[in-house]
Amino acid sequence: MRWSWLLRTMRSKQLQQARSIGHSSAEQPHAVPVSVSAKANTERIRGLLGAPDDLIVRELVLGGTAGVTGVIIYIDGLADQTLVNDDLLLPLLLTEEGPAAPSGGALLALLQQRVLGTSDYSLVKELREAMLSVLSGDTAVFLEGIDQALVVGSRNWKSRPVEDPQNESIIRGPREGFTEDLRTNTALIRRRIRSASLRFESYRFGRRANRDAVLIYMDGIANAGLLEEVRRRLRTLDIDDVEGSGFVEQWIADSYLTPFPLLLNTERPDRVSGALLQGRVAILVDGDPFGLILPITFSTCIHSPEDYYQHWLISTLTRLLRLIAAFIATFLPAIYIALVEYHHGMLPSKLAFSIAGAREGVPFPAVVEAFIMEITLELLREAGLRLPKPIGQTIGIVGGLVIGEAAVSAGIVSPIMVIVVAVTAIASFALPSYSFAITLRIIRFAVMLAASIFGLYGLIMCYIMINVHLVNLRSFGVPYTSPFAPQLMRDWKDLVFRAPMVFLRERPGMLGEQDKKRQPSKQVKP
Repeated sequence: MRWSWLLRTMRSKQLQQARSIGHSSAEQPHAVPVSVSAKANTERIRGLLGAPDDLIVRELVLGGTAGVTGVIIYIDGLADQTLVNDDLLLPLLLTEEGPAAPSGGALLALLQQRVLGTSDYSLVKELREAMLSVLSGDTAVFLEGIDQALVVGSRNWKSRPVEDPQNESIIRGPREGFTEDLRTNTALIRRRIRSASLRFESYRFGRRANRDAVLIYMDGIANAGLLEEVRRRLRTLDIDDVEGSGFVEQWIADSYLTPFPLLLNTERPDRVSGALLQGRVAILVDGDPFGLILPITFSTCIHSPEDYYQHWLISTLTRLLRLIAAFIATFLPAIYIALVEYHHGMLPSKLAFSIAGAREGVPFPAVVEAFIMEITLELLREAGLRLPKPIGQTIGIVGGLVIGEAAVSAGIVSPIMVIVVAVTAIASFALPSYSFAITLRIIRFAVMLAASIFGLYGLIMCYIMINVHLVNLRSFGVPYTSPFAPQLMRDWKDLVFRAPMVFLRERPGMLGEQDKKRQPSKQVKP
């Protein structure tokens, strides 16, 4: 309770400071209405943007020389010039005048009903909204004598095509991943969930960057209290720019003192769609190919979308293997250190003699040995990520083999230590969540240090501390260890053991969703 009160106090103070700084240095006009003078609106936008070279301003006269004058404004490279010329500029220039030239609302109605060749348009009354639309790739039309701007959707910036996700590969399932374009990502989700209950709430983050984002949920399924809490936290996000979903994740997470991920990031639209139908919430940010899923639990980090595409026995086995891999990735080097340094009697005689023979001539204790190999492996892994992909893979494989063989030949480390470190690295790669795997890599060093000082007692102490920490974690009010603690037996059907599909009739009870049933109680036998 004291820690939660302290964190809330610190968060409120940071938000107050951020708002005070942001309001004192705001650079954009607030609540400035669109002027009836098209020239005045144009000059003001030019002044705010610094008169850039890529700002295209096209003056025109509607319906001939006796028509109404206006201005078209867009950004070269962000707007589709073919759409602007064919569906907007050309129809405006060819507008025919009637017996009496329309003005005001009548002119806007005429343009919307008979002139515009596109259905993607809106009317805005604030100059700031018009300017932000232009900066987003849309085209703004200002007409003389009208205090509204006509914003036409013309976004056409270059974006990466939909490709196979790089970090979440699966054997069976769709090969589509999110891109940096927000509208493409929302379309991928709509294609999977063709329901009238699917909701998208738009947000704009960043006082200066004004980056678009969406909050996604299923109306009638997602918990109303959860949605309100997510909205409240998103409204407090007040910084210059949200460069990606990682900024949002760190800002709205329940605690920034834990290394465990409290929101799940994913590249896969099918994983987001499945989470939405369970009653969870998703967040997408423009310019980032990763979506956020919340709330999550410990078990979410060992689940993969492929678990629902395979037979339930195969899925259960792979989940069990991932759970074992998580334990190995965290505790195997520490167990080796504790047994070799303190508890020789727990080893079988033949194994003890084999380890002693392998370590003969090694000048370092087991803990120094382990730290040397673990740090070397982490350096190789980081170097492989930063280098170009073909070279990075070669560096990771060849570098590990060469350095390991050279270290054993030089008598710096023992062959058994190379095997322990290699098995630990392989186990960490078996986890589907990269953020969760990094967390276990961090904890591994702390457990190794405790085992080197206290032996198995230190290892057990670390295990207890980790469990106490996990029990106290919350992800938007959902206990991180549920359905283990608190115990929800109905959710155990999709935990480590994955029951056949016909038995997964209810959504996870830990989420407190409104519609708990996802299958009828009685199934018709095929």
